[in-house]
Amino acid sequence: MARRRSHGRDVSGIVLLDKPVGMTSNAALQQVKRLFNANKAGHTGSLDPLASGLLPICLGEATKVSGFLLDADKAYLGTCKLGVCTTTADAEGEVIEQRPVGDLSIAQVEEVLKQFKGPIEQIPPMHSAIKQNGQPLYKLAHQGKTVERKPRAVEIYTLDVLRLEGDELDISMHCSKGTYVRTLAEDVGQALGCGAHLSALRRTLVGPFDIEQAVTLVQLQERAAQDFAALDEVMLPIDYALRDWPEVSLSEDSAYYLCRGQAIQVPQAPTSGWVRLSSGERFLGVGEILEDGRVAPRRLVNTG
Repeated sequence: MARRRSHGRDVSGIVLLDKPVGMTSNAALQQVKRLFNANKAGHTGSLDPLASGLLPICLGEATKVSGFLLDADKAYLGTCKLGVCTTTADAEGEVIEQRPVGDLSIAQVEEVLKQFKGPIEQIPPMHSAIKQNGQPLYKLAHQGKTVERKPRAVEIYTLDVLRLEGDELDISMHCSKGTYVRTLAEDVGQALGCGAHLSALRRTLVGPFDIEQAVTLVQLQERAAQDFAALDEVMLPIDYALRDWPEVSLSEDSAYYLCRGQAIQVPQAPTSGWVRLSSGERFLGVGEILEDGRVAPRRLVNTG
């Protein structure tokens, strides 16, 4: 069977996109892929169309580390609309209940937020991509069905009030992967006694990446109008995603055997866990320390 030839550039790296409101993550991904004329691309965790902010997009060989960014901590800025509950816990749903907000103080809200800090359990919303018996929950929700969902353990490291004005509450939070901010907004509203939904959301952090490093689609389009060199300037190297991981630097000989799938012994390597692998200036990929102390290759990249 003839192998299908790929079209586009063999370009590898990470683009930190500031996704606009109103666009799906996949639509943003496809636009970036087209602008870079990249053979392969993937994003690292969807942002709802309602949300804006940091969407790391991995091009080429960087797609091999995208799974590790899915597991990374995230940070958000959110606005909760108090006194109004919706079917989806965000602004895209239909209003199902309205209650008076009352005269809330920042001190009262901060007291309520304390119960949501640290390890907590969340029940995933029906309008989510989590699958139950092979079917995404949002598809069941669109059919008017509600099914029982198992609580999921997440952790909220920080949760702070930024502004409380009338029926609007602005919060900032830093949390573990899998945390649903709209579920949090809904739960905070219930704890305040007035109900709430998430009316705006902006992601500001994904693992080692910060929104301050991100570029907009307009900025990418302006660079694309110049040439690929101007575009490629905004790409971060693949190993930047793993810069906080311990590094194991290999000799040329050791790298040769590791790149052929062999676990190798490396003096003074960490005694356990995941590591990033390099040889000289070249990033090789991701490895794991075995029980006998050898370094085993897990996800290797090929950047020529």
